[in-house]
Amino acid sequence: MSVCFDAFALLTWLQEEPGADQVEEFLNQATGEEGFFCFVSIINLGEVYYRLHRARGAGEADAFWEDARQGRLPLSLVEPTPRRILQAARLKARYPIAFADTFAVQLAQEMQVPLATGDPEIHLLEREGLLQVIWLPQQT
Repeated sequence: MSVCFDAFALLTWLQEEPGADQVEEFLNQATGEEGFFCFVSIINLGEVYYRLHRARGAGEADAFWEDARQGRLPLSLVEPTPRRILQAARLKARYPIAFADTFAVQLAQEMQVPLATGDPEIHLLEREGLLQVIWLPQQT
């Protein structure tokens, strides 16, 4: 089994919030277990970047971006394609979720892996059977 991360999952890990240990375990699996991947859409990586930039400054955001893009983190980055963008847009048209989140959902569906998140917007999609979710603790 592999997993897909949204920005919520990566920020949980980077900010050492409740659930960070679960994300860390997935990252460790991606490092040491053949065939286990932590998929992330570049769109969601961009969301992590701007949120880190706002919270911790450009230096930390830039370092994270470069570590992810250069393969120094065990993340399998996935580029948006016209097909992926259209599928994400169709999700946005049908469900009240943030546009960036639609890329995480689309990628989890495409890769047929669970989405690790704590984002409450995803509950509806899970209830409708559109994807499997590994729930991280929601931040208060």
